Amino acid sequence: MTFAAILSASRTSGDPAAPLRGSLHFAGQTLVEYQARQAARAGADRIMIVVSVITPALSQAVDRLSADGIAVALIRDMVSMVRDAPRDADTLLVADGAIVAQGHFEAMAERQGNALLVTDDSRASAPFERIDAGQRWAGLARISPDLLFNTLDMIGDWDLSLTLVRSAVQAGARRVTVPQDDLLEGRVALVDGQEQADVAAQAVLSSGPRLQQSRGGAEHYLLAPLARLVGPALMRMQVPAPQMRIAAMVLGAIGLVPIELLWVGAGFCLLLLALLLAEIADRLDELALRSPPMGWTAFVTPAVALLGIALSGDTMGTIYLALLLAIVQVADRRHRTGGIRPWMIFTPASALILLLLAAMTGALTPMTSVATFCAIASVGAMILLRRDQP
Repeated sequence: MTFAAILSASRTSGDPAAPLRGSLHFAGQTLVEYQARQAARAGADRIMIVVSVITPALSQAVDRLSADGIAVALIRDMVSMVRDAPRDADTLLVADGAIVAQGHFEAMAERQGNALLVTDDSRASAPFERIDAGQRWAGLARISPDLLFNTLDMIGDWDLSLTLVRSAVQAGARRVTVPQDDLLEGRVALVDGQEQADVAAQAVLSSGPRLQQSRGGAEHYLLAPLARLVGPALMRMQVPAPQMRIAAMVLGAIGLVPIELLWVGAGFCLLLLALLLAEIADRLDELALRSPPMGWTAFVTPAVALLGIALSGDTMGTIYLALLLAIVQVADRRHRTGGIRPWMIFTPASALILLLLAAMTGALTPMTSVATFCAIASVGAMILLRRDQP
């Protein structure tokens, strides 16, 4: 069952660089944009952001969300809320400045009817709104249409989020308690400034989602783990994924120069580094809850690497190898590998590692034949061992 989401971006923050809590920087974007992507990933089919004033940061966030296919609207008054809110689906309410791990979003999305994410009253939960003598609201609530519109009818000038939460408490909403470890480690937090947001980002991103794309060979066993290792640090440094992806393309093109000059080993090292940068760019997108590109930009760096392999020999063998690897790369990226094991997928990075070792020992030509055989075996495995993928 689909649901909508209501986010709030009207409270001021304690940081002069970001006057609103929702415009604090988090995971390479504004906090409210990250919340919207969390709600969309959990299944929300429309996002409503309640604002008191429309700032350039909010407008740009809406533009980026819309460009990624997320239906989002800015709400400035209750009349607009009554018009846009769904009357036949629940609503996921997100507190202004709340940072909540994705697992809690998905758990609330699976519920139906009124429900509150709560935390036991303690020093760690002090920033959250108290709802009774022993518990506080932890920033997420699922609200039924009846409760939402009954509250909108009588809300007046009251705070929408807090009024909805108190109405849910009075209606006997089910409560889901947050583990204390999530509070103490920062995976559930209410931030008021950029420094607090940075601390929470370190906790959330360090345990963030794994790459969703299927990867085979060295990409799966070597490049992806390295990307998971350095991705959170680069995200905290506000390194944008598009710039990292462009750097991968440029470095790959530079790697072709030493190959043309017959410094094949140096060229292969640069091409492997370029593939790693491309993998890191995908990781940065994943941490920001964006979908990594599946169009031509996703294939530029691997294509340059395959061109380097084709240029590394003076026979047709390296060209044939590059063509076979291109087929494997497209199948791997587009999830057409038939569900075979990652080690059965002979990817460009796998071939580059073998050829680099061969170039260092002067056995490039025989290793090209071995790599071609591995690529043929990989394609055969995709066809002959194909099974339905989950």
